[in-house]
Amino acid sequence: MPEKHLFEYAVLRVVPRVEREEFLNVGVIVYCRAQGFLQTRCTLPEARLQAFASVSLDLDELRLRLQTFERICRGKPEGGTIGRLSLAERFRWLTATRSTVVQTSATHPGLCDDAAATLDRLYAQLVE
Repeated sequence: MPEKHLFEYAVLRVVPRVEREEFLNVGVIVYCRAQGFLQTRCTLPEARLQAFASVSLDLDELRLRLQTFERICRGKPEGGTIGRLSLAERFRWLTATRSTVVQTSATHPGLCDDAAATLDRLYAQLVE
């Protein structure tokens, strides 16, 4: 039986009107220290977002913000200053409470044997 590892995850959300606290799940970010894993998977369901939002959304800006999450997760120079932090520090920075159009849920723990498969499963359950 494969060894189980502690992982943490948060759901990426688009909150068109922050004051209303209504959101649409658009992605998941998973961190597993034991496996050296930090990845996000997200999508921008444009038609759903436009129908859901009671305000006009800048989809190009939203796409850029989600791409920033991906760049920071990869930890390459294109992730900027935050992208050079350790995995744990990057995860904590990405999941910090924000009052912007792109937010994350509270973080949730779990056990997994394969963090990549867990990311796929959570994305299918919480976003698709």
